[in-house]
Order: sequence, then structure tokens, then C-alpha cells
Amino acid sequence: MIYSRHFTPAEATKTLPLVRRIVEDILAVAREMRVLLKEPAEDVQTALDAQRARIHDFMQELADLGCEFKDWSFDVGLVDFPAIIDGEEVFLCWKSDEPALRYYHPINGGFQSRKPIPADMFTEPS
Repeated sequence: MIYSRHFTPAEATKTLPLVRRIVEDILAVAREMRVLLKEPAEDVQTALDAQRARIHDFMQELADLGCEFKDWSFDVGLVDFPAIIDGEEVFLCWKSDEPALRYYHPINGGFQSRKPIPADMFTEPS
């Protein structure tokens, strides 16, 4: 196993409100950075460095929760949660424009290989 922590779909779903807020912050800072790049100023590098540090801090918050930000274009906000499905280590995959966590993909696969999470995995064992 690559990851020491694995989420159940139910656990990942419980973190989504916080993850959603963090991703919204990351995307907002990225938009601010794009504006800075269009309007060059004398201190633009200092401002960009400060924004990069903010994004780094937000990504660290996600890492501390056990998930990973994967949208390096900073357009949609893609987050992966390590999980185990059918004995295989996978990523539960969520995009910020999706209302709920519903997909997963193999660790070595990508977004394009997403499949629906089996519905019975959303219930916690009693």
C-alpha cells in the first residue's frame, strides 16, 4: 500500500464541507494570481510569492486531512482521497463542481478512468 490512511466513501463525504471551502479558497487565490499576471506592477513578484504561499498553506490543510489537490491548472478543483475498493488501493475522486463524492479511479489511472463508487460503500458498518 502506498498510503497509510484510507477513507471510506462515508468518511470522505463527511470531510467534503471543509474540503469544499479549502478548494474554494485555492481557486480564489489562483484567480487573484491570474489578475496579477495580467496587470504587471513593480511589486508583482512579491504579491505572487505571497499568493503561492497561501495556496501552499491551503494544500497543506488538505494533506493534513489525508487528501490531495490534483488540479494543477487551478480551474475546477480536483481532490483525491486514498481508499480501498475491492481490495485495491484507489482514489475517491471529487471535483468542486460536483455536489457529492460519487467516483473513484485506480491510483495509477487518472480522472479519465473514473468509475462510480458502489452505492453500498456509503453506509458505515454497524
